[in-house]
Amino acid sequence: MSTSNPYAPLRGAAADARETEELELSGRAVRLGAFFVDGIVAFVMIYLPALIVLVVTGSADAVLEPSATTINVSVLGLAGLLCLCGFISWVWITVILVARNGQTIGKRLLEIKVVRSDGSPASLARIFWLRNFVNGLLGVIPLYGLVDLLFIFGVRQQCIHDLLADTIVVRD
Repeated sequence: MSTSNPYAPLRGAAADARETEELELSGRAVRLGAFFVDGIVAFVMIYLPALIVLVVTGSADAVLEPSATTINVSVLGLAGLLCLCGFISWVWITVILVARNGQTIGKRLLEIKVVRSDGSPASLARIFWLRNFVNGLLGVIPLYGLVDLLFIFGVRQQCIHDLLADTIVVRD
């Protein structure tokens, strides 16, 4: 007579699964720093070139002054084109980095990345749709952004957007 339970789960080590215990969660301050670095990089790539053109051509005062009667449309068009080119470049770089390793520019510079809760890589679609798009839709709810950020002070150090996407932010 056999003493093994035929209904018991199979026993064995899964070689390809990473435990979250061996992953080092990123600190809250580092995540905040990456957020600020991303904002600075986006500003520099998208808006700074246009601002430089407006200041160099002397059109910045005309744009900011509501009573100005002479605004050079070609300069404004050039500034807008620079903003568009900067935005496209920023999106392209960000998509490549996120698809390759779950990192934005700020996360890459601060050596952190987004992975699934089980340690497997997070797909670009998961990061875009669940962490960003759905979270952005929920952002129309008053105080949602604040509550989302405050969730990072929980034991698991996950914001609501992390919980929605089943992701964690770890040291790279």
